[in-house]
Formats: sequence, structure tokens, C-alpha cells
Amino acid sequence: MASVYDIPITTINGQETTFGEYKGKVVLIVNVASKCGFTGQYESLQKLYEKYSEKGLVVLGFPSNDFMGQEPGTNEEIGQFCKLNYGVTFPMFSRISVKGGKNQHPLYRFLTDKSTNPHHSGRITWNFNKFLISREGEVINRFGSRVKPEDLKITEAIEAAL
Repeated sequence: MASVYDIPITTINGQETTFGEYKGKVVLIVNVASKCGFTGQYESLQKLYEKYSEKGLVVLGFPSNDFMGQEPGTNEEIGQFCKLNYGVTFPMFSRISVKGGKNQHPLYRFLTDKSTNPHHSGRITWNFNKFLISREGEVINRFGSRVKPEDLKITEAIEAAL
């Protein structure tokens, strides 16, 4: 694989695209779930998106049912849940597997593999892990589930990347 921009992704509405659609943007990638103790982070992710989108940040939500079945809905149900409960307007994608193994989505293989992400690789530990991607497609930071989107570690990293 040449770069992160070549990776195919599917929107929550079923449209096929590639990560290349976000080339030149600073991207915060988050594996999300609707029935998780961290689900309230949707609200803060939306606020981050609103605050920084005009400067070039995009937040991308990738639902996953990998951890204790906390994202059991269909793509349509997930999209409605996010809009109705948290006013989510940032791009959401179809449900994928983020954990290692043969079913792991290529984007998460890229994010977790040491050969493609030497500084911030490692397995996904739970819902709401966050990866910050530079305008050039490099993984420049990673934050665990417990690090809230409004945490200074994240906002400072985003501001530095913008």
C-alpha cells in the first residue's frame, strides 16, 4: 500500500470512497460505539469538529462492534442515533472491525501496524481510541479511550497540526 490515502472506506450511507478524500486535511480518526461508557464523547467530538473544521480539521467516526457488542445496530440505526442524540455532522462510516486479525479493516491495519505507523502503532484497546493524521497523511499522535476530545493533549496537538 502506497499511503493511507489509497485505503478504501465506505460511508455510513454506503458510498464507496477512499481516505484520499481527506488529503490535505488534519484528520482525527475515532473508533466509536453507541452503547459504551465513552459514548458521550460524541458530543465533544462534534464540538471539536465545529471549532476546527474551517481551519482544516475533519473528525471521522468508524463504528465498531468489536468490544463487548457495544455497537450492535445497522449503519442506518447508528447514523440516526448519532444525529438524534449528539447532533453529529462529522463524517461517519460503515461499521468495521478495528481489532487485529483477518477481519481488521485496512485503515486500522495501517494505523496499528508498526511498519506503516512506527511511532503510534499497537492494538486497539477499546472504543474511542483516537488517531491524529497530519495534512501529509502521517500518523502524528494517538490518544486512548480515556483521553476526552476536549483534553488539552488533543486540542494542542490539533492546533499544532493545523
